[in-house]
Amino acid sequence: MVGLRRAKTLVFVVLVVMATTIANGAKMLQENDKDEPSKGSVQTRIDVKALGAKADGKTDDSKAFADAWKKACELKSPSKIKVSKGKYLVKTLEFKGPCKSAVTFEMDGHIMAPSKATPGKPHCGWINFEKLENFNLNGHGAIFDGQGAHAWKINDCAKTGKCNTLPINIRITDLTNSKIKGIKSTNSKLFHMNIINCKNLTLEDIGIDAPPESLNTDGIHIGRSNGVRLVRAKIKTGDDCISIGDGTENFLVENVECGPGHGIAIGSLGKYPNEQPVRGVTIRRSLIKNTDNGVRIKTWPGSPPGIVSNILFQDITMENVSLPILIDQVYCPHGHCKKGGPSKVKLSDITYRDIKGTSASKVAVKLLCSPGVPCTDITLSNIDFVHTGKKEPLVSACSDVKPKLKGKMEPPACTEKAKPDS
Repeated sequence: MVGLRRAKTLVFVVLVVMATTIANGAKMLQENDKDEPSKGSVQTRIDVKALGAKADGKTDDSKAFADAWKKACELKSPSKIKVSKGKYLVKTLEFKGPCKSAVTFEMDGHIMAPSKATPGKPHCGWINFEKLENFNLNGHGAIFDGQGAHAWKINDCAKTGKCNTLPINIRITDLTNSKIKGIKSTNSKLFHMNIINCKNLTLEDIGIDAPPESLNTDGIHIGRSNGVRLVRAKIKTGDDCISIGDGTENFLVENVECGPGHGIAIGSLGKYPNEQPVRGVTIRRSLIKNTDNGVRIKTWPGSPPGIVSNILFQDITMENVSLPILIDQVYCPHGHCKKGGPSKVKLSDITYRDIKGTSASKVAVKLLCSPGVPCTDITLSNIDFVHTGKKEPLVSACSDVKPKLKGKMEPPACTEKAKPDS
């Protein structure tokens, strides 16, 4: 009987060992399957360092990024490109689709551009994301450093009116159902982020940083896109914090801190023929401080016909802003504009609601609309400004517009006629 019990015990131990071995083997297979796209839906991981990136801030790591992208984009199941901590010096990169499956960037490292400014094709980009669907970039605070100081010195836009040949830091084109989160663009040579032809794109926890003297470094420019959301951003730059171009529809901006810079702008519009309407733009719950302008709409004189409608500016605080609320339909920077004829961009259904703060100049509200197509359905609701550090009363100036007034109005609306450059 004792022998029989020992035999049974031995068999039990063997069975336990076999079960444990099988279970561990299955676990190892599952872990290995993470790198095998054909085994299921688990993402394949691709590490740029494993492909040769040095991340020392000196070696050109462009090839490792290009190789990682090529591998990820060709996979038939979702993939994840890992950029671990370090500084990666890269030249122009093209992350272009369409890809065979969704790609995610997990970025813990910082990306650096060459410091030398080399002009390229108009509207060219340094880092380019193009023709992608279900793309995700998780930045975890990753920095895209354009090293733009040299470019700002050679920028001759004020003389020539042409300033689009320097590279944009991050160019985002034809992205659908995608999300970019937790990245920071610094010291771009031209625009920081340019968003064109995108649908259902979310930008979240975005940082933009460049000094006030950095020329033409718009923080985020958007055009010909529908359903873009910008949620939580801090933007410091030398031009518009956000500039909204033609064809922008259903654009939401929320919880943005802007300044220094030129403020948040719709436009400029009307410079080119056949521009698409701007509709359904909401800017809300934001702070604008130490800027030249607050929220403005700008169109060129002598323009072709255009449309701006269904615009809401709501719950915005201004701190030391030179001109907090501005419609400028005779926009003409550096004298580079057509002479003769008013702007034909029609502005309608525009609401300014619950906007308050301090104005650094006497004119806090200026609605300079076009005599060719006067503004209609403009609403001012609960406007409350005081003069920064002065007891001098503020002014609200208007032309070719009769705004609807609701709630508090400080300064009183339209007490003067608005004039160009006043």
